Amino acid sequence: MTLAASVPGPPPEPGNASAARQDSAPGEGSSAPGETTSGRGDGPAPKPDSAVVRDALGVGIAVGLSGFAFGVTSAGSGLTLLQTCALSLFVFTGASQFALVGAIAAGGNPLAAAAGAFFLGVRNAFYGLRLSQLLGLPRFVRPFAAHWVIDETTAVALAQPTRRSVRIGFTLTGLTLYVLWNLTTLLGALGAEAIGDTEAWGLDAAGPAVFLSLLAPMLRTATERAVAGLAVLLGLGFLPVLPAGVPVLVAALAAPAVLWLKGRAIGDRTGRTTRTQRKEQDR
Repeated sequence: MTLAASVPGPPPEPGNASAARQDSAPGEGSSAPGETTSGRGDGPAPKPDSAVVRDALGVGIAVGLSGFAFGVTSAGSGLTLLQTCALSLFVFTGASQFALVGAIAAGGNPLAAAAGAFFLGVRNAFYGLRLSQLLGLPRFVRPFAAHWVIDETTAVALAQPTRRSVRIGFTLTGLTLYVLWNLTTLLGALGAEAIGDTEAWGLDAAGPAVFLSLLAPMLRTATERAVAGLAVLLGLGFLPVLPAGVPVLVAALAAPAVLWLKGRAIGDRTGRTTRTQRKEQDR
């Protein structure tokens, strides 16, 4: 699932307070990210549970309703009702689901489509590394919680100042989103079967439209916008010459390419600055 709604206020980095790191290691005791255990009160103030619930429900409901678009798109691509619902139940990451059914609808190789969906979902593993420290869940709970590690639950969790609010935000967002996403997927697939030809109604564009609406709020920095722009150019450029699903894999090369160019530019500026300083010292 990609990030579709922003949590009010700029997301702080839970656990940045140095006092918390000195007093308690991540995951130890009951102290929350960013809280102090010494009672000095120099950590972030606790957030009311009602505010956390409001944020979690807002994100969960807003994004969960977009499962209807996936159900319509999936049914329109030729997947059965059971296959469509199974994707939402067991995959549960919207961008990967849309990428998979989109590639299949275009007549692409199922293996290439699955590979593209897999690469889109890899980011969730990196989210899990961060959330495992903030949530501090028991080991037997972690495999179940991992299924809800997606863009939206991560965004809500990272916006919380304490471990209690992190757990509430993550759990409520995941539960609301999972239930609504699967319910609207079912309704969308049933509706698509009743409508018949989804392309005649223009509903085949629902998937890309929802995907773009989820992606746009995430492009906050110049680097992120450059990666997105280059990915679009690569995807569209190779679309006429490569099998369906493969252009998505090619577009993934935009990220390392932009980061390499950015690193090289920083290195050049650093080199020029160093040479200038040496010249001034020689004078």
